Amino acid sequence: MNDKLLKIGVIGAGGRGGLSRNAVLPGVGGKIVALCDTDPDAFKKYEGVCDENVYKCSDYRDLLARPEVEAVFVCTPDYLHEEHAIAALQAGKHVYLEKPMAITIEGCDKILNEARKSGKKLYLGHNMRHMRFVQKMKELVDSGAIGKVKAAWCRHFIAYGGDAYFKDWHAEREKGTGLLLQKAAHDIDVLHWICGGYTTRVVGQGGLTLYDQITDRHPDTERGDATFRNENWPPLSQKQLNPVIDVEDISHILMQLDNGVFATYQQCHFTPDAWRNYTIIGTEGRIENLGENKVALWNTRCYYKAEGDEQFDCTPEGGSHGGADPMIVAEFVRYVREGGNILTSPIPARHSVAAGYLATMSIR
Repeated sequence: MNDKLLKIGVIGAGGRGGLSRNAVLPGVGGKIVALCDTDPDAFKKYEGVCDENVYKCSDYRDLLARPEVEAVFVCTPDYLHEEHAIAALQAGKHVYLEKPMAITIEGCDKILNEARKSGKKLYLGHNMRHMRFVQKMKELVDSGAIGKVKAAWCRHFIAYGGDAYFKDWHAEREKGTGLLLQKAAHDIDVLHWICGGYTTRVVGQGGLTLYDQITDRHPDTERGDATFRNENWPPLSQKQLNPVIDVEDISHILMQLDNGVFATYQQCHFTPDAWRNYTIIGTEGRIENLGENKVALWNTRCYYKAEGDEQFDCTPEGGSHGGADPMIVAEFVRYVREGGNILTSPIPARHSVAAGYLATMSIR
């Protein structure tokens, strides 16, 4: 056991950067020693988490120049991931990189090449692999509970799409490629992981079908969150959207994996409800998650029964994203300090971006 605390810097302290605070929880083994963000208000969430004299800056290069920083959380907007991750690796820092890895396949490959050259650890923030219901589905598949996997699909309803993704840079192709990277990168990775293969063929359809009709635009609207505010409902009542909106608000993609599995993914950003549903079908049964709390197994012939033949409790533990955020941060800190196995890896992260990117190009 390494008793020395891992000294951490955070590039992009606002937004997802807040998950880095899990590194200082008891028993995790991290200490945040430097913060970087272009918005000084982002530092407020670290009060009581860091020393009062924690180093703060607005230029990531200043943070990377700090010799005490051993590892860096890169939690900046997607279009900056490539630049910031490569710079951190070149500076000799271990890197936690939020998903998506980059907004192009080429960008992912550049990061991977730099990680190989640097010899430093690169860890990708695909936190859904740590969610209990995802792990249960993976366990059931690996145990042979449904035989050999043949088909899978995911339906993703994003009720807060207009609040969270069409009021800032997420709405612009130039800065994110499309929401199949920002949102579907999670789900494509989960489908790859559970089904045991990577996408080799992909085709997509979709479009910008609703949010382009809203003419109320504003360049400095504060991005919303995942709360459900009915004053913004129905979706066409949204106001102060990003001036540029050229990404799809609905997408369907078909994938064929290298092991023969056929998979689909559907995403919609203007549903009244928020729901993410996976179905995996094998030669001897089917599994499906019922929200984030339960997974059901069907393995006898019947007319449809919603409860399945067997159910498994997957009630999330404490912490954001179904308890996954504390676990993924703890795993990163342990991986840097001690090595060992990890649930996520840069290679699968690259493959999820590749599938999402090529699906987006297919749509367009």
